[in-house]
Amino acid sequence: MSAPERIPPRGVTTAELLTRGELTVRGQIRDASNAVLYCSVEHDGQEAYCVYKPVRGERPLWDFPDGTLAQREVAAYEVSEATGWGLVPPTVLRDGPFGEGMVQLWIEGAPGAELLALVDGEEPEPGWKAIGFAEVGEGKTALLVHADDERLRRLAVLDAVINNADRKGGHLLPAGERLYGIDHGVTFNVDNKLRTLLWGWAGEPLTGEAVDVLKGLKEALGAEGALAARLAVLITPAELDATRARVDELLATGKHPEPSGEWPAIPWPPV
Repeated sequence: MSAPERIPPRGVTTAELLTRGELTVRGQIRDASNAVLYCSVEHDGQEAYCVYKPVRGERPLWDFPDGTLAQREVAAYEVSEATGWGLVPPTVLRDGPFGEGMVQLWIEGAPGAELLALVDGEEPEPGWKAIGFAEVGEGKTALLVHADDERLRRLAVLDAVINNADRKGGHLLPAGERLYGIDHGVTFNVDNKLRTLLWGWAGEPLTGEAVDVLKGLKEALGAEGALAARLAVLITPAELDATRARVDELLATGKHPEPSGEWPAIPWPPV
């Protein structure tokens, strides 16, 4: 579904527009596993496009409580904002035409921005990081790689913090110099569920920037922290404690996490 992104001008914040604006359903994104509605939102004469995922349209999952995916999407946005990286589009929880749900600013991805590729050979070319080998038909395999891009590396750190169980290629939206990640409904599980295509830095030292960001998250997730207060109404106390533990673990090891071996490391389908 293609449409120009309309960002509200000064005077109306994006959060205000998404929270208070009138939602009008324009269509449905049919290849999603849960109900995803493409909408316009209008407030005080300003308009933008957005995605609306009503709770009643969520498909039950065996490892996540029913009716909680919208809250997890908002929680992922809150953590992203706390990092200062702005990796998740503005996202709010509100009532809509089909009840409570997540509403997120629509981001039109830039065509031609290559972040993933299948290549011949056993080692990636400079500027790329190896993910693993994939079957490409007729008994042949190719090396799946992702770009050695600082934006992706930041997203890999965010995914480790929020325990993202579904970082697919289709959830990456380059938009000019920005990169956004979307679809964060299966996050914040107490158990290690990290499934991602961004394993290229697994076991490597975290950047100094990432360490500083994690230190800031640790403070914000403290008992009196502002982020902890915002997350407390979106995820369970046990999930909040697990988030704190993941931040502590990243700081203690100083490295990007590696696949645990207890859970499939790559989401399916990968894109």
